[in-house]
Amino acid sequence: LSAAEAQKLLDAARKFPHQKVMEAFMYRHHPQWQWAKQKVSEGKIGELRTIQTFFSYYNTDPDNIRNRADIGGGGLMDIGCYCISLSRFIFGAEPWRVCGIMEEDPNMKVDRLTSGILEFTSGTSTFTCATQLVPYQRVNIFGTKGRIEIEIPFNAPSDRPCKVWYGDGTRIEEVVLEVCDQYTIQGDLFSRVILEDKEVPVPLEDAVANMQVIEALISSTRSRSWVNLETGTIA
Repeated sequence: LSAAEAQKLLDAARKFPHQKVMEAFMYRHHPQWQWAKQKVSEGKIGELRTIQTFFSYYNTDPDNIRNRADIGGGGLMDIGCYCISLSRFIFGAEPWRVCGIMEEDPNMKVDRLTSGILEFTSGTSTFTCATQLVPYQRVNIFGTKGRIEIEIPFNAPSDRPCKVWYGDGTRIEEVVLEVCDQYTIQGDLFSRVILEDKEVPVPLEDAVANMQVIEALISSTRSRSWVNLETGTIA
């Protein structure tokens, strides 16, 4: 539930390199995200400048794990973590400062509406996540020469194709990806790592870094200021 706890796991894993440990961010292994990452890396949208993400659902059950403050409930920890993860994944870097704002449920004491700004050296990422809004999810990635829109970025269906759009300012191309199950893909990749004694696709250092951003956003909300991740100070 904290970067310190994640670091303890990382330290333990380093002592036993034959053991395989990886955070289960299933979305990263879906072909639509591999496609998006490749497009950005190849410069197909020009220079990456900003990412906009929205992720929400409606859940007011106080007994649901997502609404229990004592075990990491709340929008930021449950789904905001995806918004942060994808931003770091697409930029291929860590944000140097962040700013956040939260609305807390008065009864359950967990955040039900959180927005954040992540500032990278070469651009920004903004997101909103909510646990008491109409269900919706979408990601838009903007560059100097093009953009990418991902229709169902996180809960990609396993029974129908996924769609993404690529636009260059003059035309919009719809890309349809074949039906797949991102959880199965993730499981297969991890199984292969074990069987072939390879490195995991996403190292645990990534999980620690993601948690550090989450904690910085919480700190920003409490202080009502920007938080510099490089120095750990409030700006």
